[in-house]
Amino acid sequence: MEQLLTYGTYLKNKFGERVYKVPISISGFTCPNIDGTVARGGCTFCENDSFSPSLDKIQPLSKFTLSLNSSENPYLEKQLLQLELQFNNLSQQFIKRGIAKKFLVYFQSFTNTYAPLETIKALYEKALSFDNVVGLSIGTRSDSITIETLEYIKELSKEKEIWVEYGIQSVFNETLKRINRGHTVENVEYWIKKTKSMGINVCGHLIFGLPDENKEMMMKTSKKAIEWGIDSIKMHPMYVVKRTALANEYARDEFKPISEKDYIEMVVETIKLLPKETSIQRISAGIDDDSLIAPIWCKNKQKRLDNIRKSLREIGL
Repeated sequence: MEQLLTYGTYLKNKFGERVYKVPISISGFTCPNIDGTVARGGCTFCENDSFSPSLDKIQPLSKFTLSLNSSENPYLEKQLLQLELQFNNLSQQFIKRGIAKKFLVYFQSFTNTYAPLETIKALYEKALSFDNVVGLSIGTRSDSITIETLEYIKELSKEKEIWVEYGIQSVFNETLKRINRGHTVENVEYWIKKTKSMGINVCGHLIFGLPDENKEMMMKTSKKAIEWGIDSIKMHPMYVVKRTALANEYARDEFKPISEKDYIEMVVETIKLLPKETSIQRISAGIDDDSLIAPIWCKNKQKRLDNIRKSLREIGL
């Protein structure tokens, strides 16, 4: 039986012990397809408010957002405090539960390079200053990063474990337009290759079951992402949650979610294509609360993972 290279195994091999990603959400970060730069409303599947924490516990803050064109950030000190509070709270929980003693700070929600470089530097360097932090993982979009930011990240990566996570989702422009993504496939390809050329680790996010996509299209997305040289992969099924444009489409019978059987097939076929050095960070996603509309199979995470593992074992993985 062949053992797949999970991201956890990759980190353990590198650092000699388990390393855990601590997810962080910083108020003020948003996306260019929410603030009107390239589109409005965000991706059709995104329930925007659920990703955006508030600084209210520190000091009320309303309608404050950053972008690449922001000239100043009057709330930086509050953001730094928010970062510290979140990291300390979560990391101490993980330590007490014996989960891990070393960490990557994961800038997860929204687009974490979509801000002035000075803000980015302050947040990243603060995160790297915490005890037991070995690096960063930075969630972003390909239309929200600059060469200057990549040059800075490149310098950080000389001493720390640094990852940039790009949302690829699909390699079909008609799909990206359909989900109101706000950028093109060519844009994603350019920035992934540029990031890789600078020696920075890249994780690519793929979504299977996007509107109007068939299996052939999904597999082409997987193949292209691998061709672009991603170092790690996250795979997600497209599911519908309340208060989204996709929920309205589903209600009008304009969107049919992917079946569990088809999703598992896409995951297995994609894994079979991965180079042995490409780590796997996620093989599914879902939500276990009343905000989930469909498909219902996305509700039970453990059953979903068991079914994927069963299918992998059947082919010796």
